[in-house]
Amino acid sequence: MGNKLVTFTEQQLVNYQDCSFFTRKEILRVHKRFREVRSDLVPTVMTENQPVTVRIPLDSMEKLPELKENPFRRRICEVFSRDDSGDLSFEDFLDLLSVFSEQAPRDIKVFYAFQIYDFDGDSHIGAEDLDIAIRLLTHQQLPEEDMRQIAEKVIEEADVDGDGKLSYMEFEHVITRAPDFLSTFHIRI
Repeated sequence: MGNKLVTFTEQQLVNYQDCSFFTRKEILRVHKRFREVRSDLVPTVMTENQPVTVRIPLDSMEKLPELKENPFRRRICEVFSRDDSGDLSFEDFLDLLSVFSEQAPRDIKVFYAFQIYDFDGDSHIGAEDLDIAIRLLTHQQLPEEDMRQIAEKVIEEADVDGDGKLSYMEFEHVITRAPDFLSTFHIRI
């Protein structure tokens, strides 16, 4: 008795519960999963500011089974890393999995989906953003003309104000009509 390993302080666990959609048990499971990615970098016990300072490189994160088949894996890691590099700290990883959890509300998922599709970070999804997304989704197997037509059609259908790009509100309107959005914007731990 008393040999139980304490990964986080009581206050850290309370804070993580408050800022995620996870229970204590799930938070510890997320840490275990994070540590499995690079046990040589991630300590068993996260002390002081290690949950923020210990970072797993993007190339290792992309190999996670939960991400490796996703064509947006690099972009997902970039969006959730504090410095946009794609290298993830435990807290970044916890945020990522929390947003992709079943418990996360639709509006949070839509917000992050928009961030993922906004490749150039200009707060709009334009033709260039759509071009990158289409290339990723089709593994660059479509002819240029077909990709251009798809991007044009998306903007034509969703661009309510006619400015040639999608605002967050326009994107949200389209996504809320997609019946499979919640089931596909999901990672199970």
